Amino acid sequence: MKEEVFYGRGMKKIRSDYPEIYDAIIKLNDAVYTGKALDYKTQKLIAIGIAASRCDESATERQMRSAVKELGVTSDEIADVLRVVLLLSGMPSFTKGMRILEEIEK
Repeated sequence: MKEEVFYGRGMKKIRSDYPEIYDAIIKLNDAVYTGKALDYKTQKLIAIGIAASRCDESATERQMRSAVKELGVTSDEIADVLRVVLLLSGMPSFTKGMRILEEIEK
């Protein structure tokens, strides 16, 4: 199941200096990742696709690493997501995602 792990820059400061905002982020995270219709693994794969489609290398890497670590997501599953990214977002998003995946596999 999902853990309370946030990789975004500045989250340590928010947690220590703005605990009310941090608590709100935790509640939002819990509201989004409910597992009602889609399990957490599927939701995480969607998050990878969204981050990759935006060409956000940092977010894509964080999502991929946490998916592999927390959920045992395979490289083949991530590659399937990236193929959809290729179709809908184009070659730059796809190739950046594949490069990140290759780095994670090492």
